[in-house]
Amino acid sequence: MTIEMLYSKIHRATVTDANLNYVGSITIDEELLEASAMRVGQKVEILNINNGERFSTYIILGERGKRDICLNGAAARKVHKGDKVIIVAYATYEERELETYKPTVVLVDDDNGITDVLHEI
Repeated sequence: MTIEMLYSKIHRATVTDANLNYVGSITIDEELLEASAMRVGQKVEILNINNGERFSTYIILGERGKRDICLNGAAARKVHKGDKVIIVAYATYEERELETYKPTVVLVDDDNGITDVLHEI
């Protein structure tokens, strides 16, 4: 049996832009991607703390150090610049893998700077 579990999340990131006139996706700063172990093209769920919206998209690479979190295309209608979001990635695990299971949780400040990286929920 396999179980879908939290793989990684970026917690309380601040939306830096919403670009309606772009092919849909979320742009995430390269440093945040590395810290979260998320990958370009990976499906993620976006949870908007400000308005309760939940939606899925995929990741595109943002410039290292710019701390961008930009929702593009149709997803831009679900956020506003300055909104707080949680970016969540899931993975499917075999039961035996869960014995050593440790998700990655990246905590950020209001400017999307990394404040801590945890390996627990």
